[in-house]
Amino acid sequence: MLYPLKFIPRFFEKIWGGQKLKTVLGKPIPAGNIGESWEISSVSNEVSVLANGSLQNNTLNELIEIYMTDLLGEKVYDKYGEEFPLLIKFIDAHNTLSVQVHPNDELAKERHYAYGKTEMWYVVDVEPDSCIYIGFNKNLSKEEFLHHIEQGTVESILNKVPVNKGDVFFIPAGRIHAIGKGILLAEIQQTSDITYRVFDWNRKDNNGSLRELHIEEALDVLDYNKLENTKISYQMLANQPNELVSCQYFTTNLYILNKQILREYEFLDSFKILIFIDGNGEIRYEKHNEQYKKGDVYLIPAELNYIELIPSAISHFLEVYIK
Repeated sequence: MLYPLKFIPRFFEKIWGGQKLKTVLGKPIPAGNIGESWEISSVSNEVSVLANGSLQNNTLNELIEIYMTDLLGEKVYDKYGEEFPLLIKFIDAHNTLSVQVHPNDELAKERHYAYGKTEMWYVVDVEPDSCIYIGFNKNLSKEEFLHHIEQGTVESILNKVPVNKGDVFFIPAGRIHAIGKGILLAEIQQTSDITYRVFDWNRKDNNGSLRELHIEEALDVLDYNKLENTKISYQMLANQPNELVSCQYFTTNLYILNKQILREYEFLDSFKILIFIDGNGEIRYEKHNEQYKKGDVYLIPAELNYIELIPSAISHFLEVYIK
C-alpha cells in the first residue's frame, strides 16, 4: 500500500544564494551559498529519492513506473506518462536573481523538446524593503524592450512590488520576473529547467565573467503588455481550502489549521502535494503516521482518498494538485 511520501531534498549552490534554507526552514544544507532546495523533482539527473517508509531509497521515477495511476491518478498518467509533471522548490534569494522569462509548451517543445514553465510563488520569509519584479509597467514593443536592454535600463520598465510574508505571485510562461534579495519562497512549477536570462544587473560570476544572456531566445517569448494586477488576492479562512492559483498545470490552496481535519480526496483524480510553511503536527492515513514540521514537503498518492491532519501548533501549508 502507498502512503504519504517524503523525498530527500536536493540542494543547489547559486551565486545569489544564502543560508535561509537552514536558518528559517531547518534544512541540512551543505556549506556555501545555497539558493535552491528541490523537494520533488523528476528533472533528468536530478530525480528525487524517497526518504521514508517501506519504499525508501526508490526514486520518484521508479515509483511512477511501478505504481502508475495509483500514484499519479488516471488522467494525470494519461497526459504525462511516467514524467512527474511538477517541480517543487524552496528558493533563498540572499541577493537579487536575474531578470528572466520562460517559454510556453509550444516553444519549449520546438526548441528544447521539453515542457514550458508556468510557475507560482508563495513568500515564506522577507527582509525589510524586499521586493519582487514582475511584468512590465507599461505596454512595450520589441524594439523598445531591446533599447532598454542596450541602455541597461531594464529595471525602469518592470513592476517593482514590495513584498510581505504570505504574498502570492503567478508567473505564466512569457511573464518577465525576478526575485529580489532577502526573499525565501516556495515555488510550484511545471517540470522544466528552461530559463532565458535577459538582464543580470551587470553581475559577474566567481570567475569574474558576466553570465550568459538569452536575449534573442526571449524576444518571441515575452508578453510585452502592461501587467495591472501583480499580486494574487485570496481569503484566509481557517481549516478549509483557500484557493490561491488554479491553472491547467496546477491548483494550489492555502490551509491554516488550528484543529484536526479530515481531508477527503475522492473527488480528485490526481496526486496531492503538501508544502508545510509553518507549524508542526501529524499526517495520518489508516495506520500510517508521518510527522510534519516547517519546511517539509509530502507527496500524497492519488489512491489515498483521505488523510487526517492533526496540528500540534497552528499550521500553514500549501496543497497542490492537478484538476
